[in-house]
Amino acid sequence: MKPIIEIKRLTKDYGEGRGVFDIDLTVNEGEMVGFVGTNGSGKTTTIRNVMGFLKPTSGGVYVNGLEAWTHSSEIVKNIGYVPGEIAFPDLPTGTAFLKSQGEFLGVRNRDYANFLIEKLQLDPRAPLKRMSKGMKQKTAIVAALMADPAVIILDEPTTGLDPLMRDAFLEIIEAEHKKGKTVFMSGHMFEELETTCDRVAMIRSGRLVDVVGMREIENRPTKEFKIEFSDRADYLAFKRYRYTIVRDQPKYNQVTVAITGGQINRLFFDLTSFNVKFISEVKYTLEKHFREVLEKETQRQKEKEKRKNVQ
Repeated sequence: MKPIIEIKRLTKDYGEGRGVFDIDLTVNEGEMVGFVGTNGSGKTTTIRNVMGFLKPTSGGVYVNGLEAWTHSSEIVKNIGYVPGEIAFPDLPTGTAFLKSQGEFLGVRNRDYANFLIEKLQLDPRAPLKRMSKGMKQKTAIVAALMADPAVIILDEPTTGLDPLMRDAFLEIIEAEHKKGKTVFMSGHMFEELETTCDRVAMIRSGRLVDVVGMREIENRPTKEFKIEFSDRADYLAFKRYRYTIVRDQPKYNQVTVAITGGQINRLFFDLTSFNVKFISEVKYTLEKHFREVLEKETQRQKEKEKRKNVQ
């Protein structure tokens, strides 16, 4: 696979523990990679380094083989970019801005821009200074995609969009992905990234803590089932079976068990001996995966501190 975005041991150190540190991540051609983390975790700093707006303290970023910091002006022209903080030039309306942007990017056919405007229900005739956050976001999305770029970089692009427009945007970006575009998109809503991305990277306190493929999430060998029994006696009797109970809710006669694929038939056979009120599979989600990663990371840090104090 051809690497399009290569982040190599990137560090941007602002001092006092702020910044990003030793980031390694590659986005390949035609791939859609999500980038998730809490506010202040380093998502925007990383993306601004990819765009060449910031000079790394050490390490580097390469886009289509070009070093981002030294070739920023060339990279910017060939990437569809929606920034986390939108600042428009001193122009009267959205129409004027989109016209200016189209001229800068060499857009001759406005059909796709008009499609995006209609899809996002945007009225670009509105004065830029009076636009709501949502309208500014829509205008920035149209500006980023109107030239049909092969590489798209989005920093929390759904911020300010209502649920209907968020869905409309996700349809647009999924269509771009299906065309073979390379997409790198940050966000804080797991569901959006889970349904659109091939892989998702997680950053915490400026450090990359995990990168996971969505197929790994979907095809996880361990499944969880939530079971509620009709009476207390059956609930207590089932707990004596050798299943791994990950959640116990005695108040409701409920247990959640974790099993591997080979145990599923045995579980359902064993349950025929009980009065089961309901059983449902607990979906393993991207959010749950990252919560587990963070718990392990927190535990690792505690153990590290403990060893340090002992020495």
